Amino acid sequence: MAQPKLVIFLQTAPLAAILIVFLLLPMGVIIVVSFFDYNSVQIIPAFELTNYTDALASSVTWETYLNTLRYTVIVWAVTTVLGFTVAYVLAFEIRSRTAQLVLFLLCTVPFLTSNIIRMISWIPFLGREGLLNSTLIRLGLIHQPLEFLLFSDFAVVLAYTHLYTLFMVTPIFNTMMRIDRRLLEAAVDGGAGWGRTLTSVIIPLSKSGIAIGSIFVVTMVMGDFITVRLMSGGQSSSVGLMISNQISSLQYPAACANAVVLLSVVLIMIAAILRIVDIRKEL
Repeated sequence: MAQPKLVIFLQTAPLAAILIVFLLLPMGVIIVVSFFDYNSVQIIPAFELTNYTDALASSVTWETYLNTLRYTVIVWAVTTVLGFTVAYVLAFEIRSRTAQLVLFLLCTVPFLTSNIIRMISWIPFLGREGLLNSTLIRLGLIHQPLEFLLFSDFAVVLAYTHLYTLFMVTPIFNTMMRIDRRLLEAAVDGGAGWGRTLTSVIIPLSKSGIAIGSIFVVTMVMGDFITVRLMSGGQSSSVGLMISNQISSLQYPAACANAVVLLSVVLIMIAAILRIVDIRKEL
């Protein structure tokens, strides 16, 4: 019995060491610093709740969290619909495995470039004098440029959707590929139409993929800051952007406190998702 335990320990020790050094220790430092005091020139080691009380008692903080949650819910809903649709087409409408692989890899092509480049590419397309406005004006569909296309909430949601839809497609597609096709045939033989088969067989059996994709999208949108900064033109805010601004102002303890609060909120949201869908049981 001792030897198998030693083998298991040796197999898990490298990953455990990496997690401790690069995850747990930095998180521990952030939590400790969040209780420190600070002024304009230095950080003062102490144990105070000032950073948390200032953050939680501020109406600006609550408004920023609500705005971030609003982005998260909208982006989650849009990416879920798009991700499920793309995954469904790849898994059930495309019969050839080669075609499935090629089309799936085609979805990953944008990820060969950085997020910032993909976001910046929307600016000449959505701008007041951009390609979309110019085309619509030439076609006579509008008489003046649409102002809401860029530097707005619409632009932020569009950029988020562009960046994170694949994170919803991949787990849903993987889950759908494991669905026994005989179940679909049995549903059809039992008189179920396409809609009934979708709601009674495919969606329930795809819950684990939807849950995993939701965790990816929720965590990334909640923690993102560069998308809001670029695509809103500074007219909107998010928690990540607020933390970034505090770091730029050398307010490290306050930034750490907000990071701890943000982490707590994200963990609660993940726990809620896992409460609804038991991923281990579904897999």
